[in-house]
Amino acid sequence: MRPRPYPLYIGAALLGLCTAVQAQTPPQLTLKDAEQRALAGHPGILAAQAAAQAAQQTVGEVRAAYYPTIFGNATGAAAPANTRITAGALNNPSILDRFALGITASQLVTDFGRTIDIVQSQKLRANAQQQDVTLLRGEVLLDVDRTYFDTLRAQAVLRVAQQTVQTRQVVVDQVTALANSGLRSGLDLSFARVNLSQAQLLRVQAEGDVQAAFASLNTAMGAPQTMTYALVEEAMTPPSSDDAAAVIAQALRDRPDVAAERLQAQAAEKFAEAERALVRPSVAAVGTVGVTPYRDSALNDHYSAAGFNVTVPVFTGGLYSARRGAAMYEAQVADQTRRDLENRVARDVTQAWVQVQTSFQRVDLSNQLLAQATDALDLAQQRYNLGLSSIVELTQAQLNQTEAQIAVATARYDYQARSAALKFQTGALR
Repeated sequence: MRPRPYPLYIGAALLGLCTAVQAQTPPQLTLKDAEQRALAGHPGILAAQAAAQAAQQTVGEVRAAYYPTIFGNATGAAAPANTRITAGALNNPSILDRFALGITASQLVTDFGRTIDIVQSQKLRANAQQQDVTLLRGEVLLDVDRTYFDTLRAQAVLRVAQQTVQTRQVVVDQVTALANSGLRSGLDLSFARVNLSQAQLLRVQAEGDVQAAFASLNTAMGAPQTMTYALVEEAMTPPSSDDAAAVIAQALRDRPDVAAERLQAQAAEKFAEAERALVRPSVAAVGTVGVTPYRDSALNDHYSAAGFNVTVPVFTGGLYSARRGAAMYEAQVADQTRRDLENRVARDVTQAWVQVQTSFQRVDLSNQLLAQATDALDLAQQRYNLGLSSIVELTQAQLNQTEAQIAVATARYDYQARSAALKFQTGALR
């Protein structure tokens, strides 16, 4: 009798089962992976980088004044004999028949520091724009960290809700059996069912919160669609500093927005110096050379010339003084804006530092609360089983434990999220 290929069928079934399990298992995601994904593909960062590159191009625009400008010319003219231009402008009225090709070069010799100041101003503004990129990177990382820990918190609350439903279902089954035996009243059964319904509502709400949290996490990473991940827990470390003054000093030193404002203030000061130089003369050298293959007999077959031009502003109707005054006031605005930002940074860092310290204390207190609530629940369960208390005492103890479990999860991930916020406030998140 021919043997049946049962091992082959079993192997194929196991392979299909493993494939299905793998397809349903969400990919693992660490906080570092989430941050790297956000930095690599977040559209806001890409736009900021493009803006910084555009700002760098303006430096080349103003630096071009250092170098000569060279133009090619081709001129042709023909007119009747003895033609003269007698109206329209102050120029050479004679027109000679010709066709000529030539090159003209112009080089700025000196404008007594105006171009140098403008170039320095634009460099400082471009560097400030680069600091804006660093600031945006920090904001994106902060958003990723917050949503990552929010998602972990939502998942922890969901686990609490699921466990609560299971625990209260056991109580409902127990009270139902006792009520059917006449050992408990129908009121006890009603209380138990109400508690179960509350736990089920909590579970439904927690499931929705988890889905919303993953949507926020994917958006923070710059992902176009929502995916579910198996998030990896991050180790919880104590606060890095107990001195608020040291944290503020670090923020004023390392924050990219503070650095950007300082660069903007320096750029405004340089531009004010450049506007002051408007009243100074500028000197430029000019040279030209070319050939005239078709020409009037009065012209040579080639030409060349060199010279210089000195421009001295005599009267501009108050234009230059107004520009200088506006630039000086803009420099004062930039400096005061920098000071205001530093004051607000000191305030924000202090608040973030206090929140971290408080959140860290809440973690320990929440764990103590959970331990006490668990002991109280065990005692209430024993008292109810012995008939020494009512269902109200048991349900209240269950509620206290559920709230304590949620408080533990909230305190842990709230502390980690606030720690990330403090890193951002001090400029360490970039």
